[in-house]
Amino acid sequence: MSGCGKVKAWQVPLRLVTGAFILHSGMEKWDGPDEQAQGVHGMARQTFPSLENIDAPRFLKLLAAGEIALGAALLTPMVPTRLAGAALTGFAGSLMAVYAQTPGLRKEGSVWPTPDGIGVSKDSWLLAIGLALTLSPHQKHHKHLKRVKGHGGRHQHHCHHEQGGRPGRHGHLQQAKQVAQEAKEARRLAKRVKGLSQDGHSHQHSHRHGPGHTRKGCPAHD
Repeated sequence: MSGCGKVKAWQVPLRLVTGAFILHSGMEKWDGPDEQAQGVHGMARQTFPSLENIDAPRFLKLLAAGEIALGAALLTPMVPTRLAGAALTGFAGSLMAVYAQTPGLRKEGSVWPTPDGIGVSKDSWLLAIGLALTLSPHQKHHKHLKRVKGHGGRHQHHCHHEQGGRPGRHGHLQQAKQVAQEAKEARRLAKRVKGLSQDGHSHQHSHRHGPGHTRKGCPAHD
């Protein structure tokens, strides 16, 4: 489940454990007996009255299908973490709503569960995990560009942060070094051209006045 911008290391256990648990729960409910369907449907109907229009066996099938899909999404690395986390948050939020509105699951005037509500109250952990995955920060991307310059076999490396297309601090330093190097090369080239020009003029002077003739004391240069 590794990969840049996909699943970070700290997210792996959260997605793996919750995904496997929810997937297994959905597969168990898929062929659940009528007693289980009636119990689950009756509890959910107290929180969501609109479920009265759906019979218990069908509701259990739909719930099982939803859990299987959610568990598979959490276990699939290609599914973005924020998307999987948002789905988990919605699912766990519904479970906590059932916990809050079903009589007998909470102690009177308290958020703490009764012995019968301990199993449902633990779904709060799923809600916390879903929120953690949903609110996880974006991973910073670094774009590394390497190119080889043919002259001198030198390597030039630029490192840019993909934040508004502007180079990072390392990129600015590399650019400054590049400018300094190019200026140095320009000065070296200018000196070389100047030297060649002086050599050419001396050679022309010797050709005109003889090989033993010097520029010093020559009337042509006075």
